Amino acid sequence: SNTIDHALSCKRGGYVSIRHNRIRDYVAKELSEVCYDTRIEPSLQPVNQRQLPSGTNLDDGARLDVATRGFWTTMDLAFFDIRVYNSQARSNTIQSTSQTYRKHEQAKKTAYLHRVLEIEKGSFAPLVMATTGGMGRDFSIFVKRLAELKAQKTKNTYSDCIRFIRLKLSFSLIRSVTLSLRGYRGGPAESTTEDIYDV
Repeated sequence: SNTIDHALSCKRGGYVSIRHNRIRDYVAKELSEVCYDTRIEPSLQPVNQRQLPSGTNLDDGARLDVATRGFWTTMDLAFFDIRVYNSQARSNTIQSTSQTYRKHEQAKKTAYLHRVLEIEKGSFAPLVMATTGGMGRDFSIFVKRLAELKAQKTKNTYSDCIRFIRLKLSFSLIRSVTLSLRGYRGGPAESTTEDIYDV
């Protein structure tokens, strides 16, 4: 089926991964400029025999998308995991937009929040975007804090920084969604983020 839903959901060609990885890599790039010890796909420590709530991902070698230090407070360890969901998928159209964001955020929190709090001794926030460009509540809070740090670091205004970040995220998403809809031409898809930094 050559529908928009299929184009945005089909994992053939690597388009779903590209969409996710472009947002992940941009987030990591910005964090590396205002925080320290920023890592992409850090491995979580083993749970061993710790008792954690039902639904927690207990796998050895589990990874989250980005970790950094000094984001919320000076010495904190913060973990972030990204999800870009297909807003055209049937499962995402049976609820309101705000309910759908909360559903995806809660799924991430169920899997990782308590593991990060209790094993990693850090904070966790799911960064959820829709393919339409909207953000979940936690992602919006993240962007506001990132803009504050960027303004402090660069001496630009907060309003300029938050506009810049939102623009970069939007262009990254637009380009990867357009790639999915058109289909990649000329060879295998590559997960590169170089183009979004030149927007």
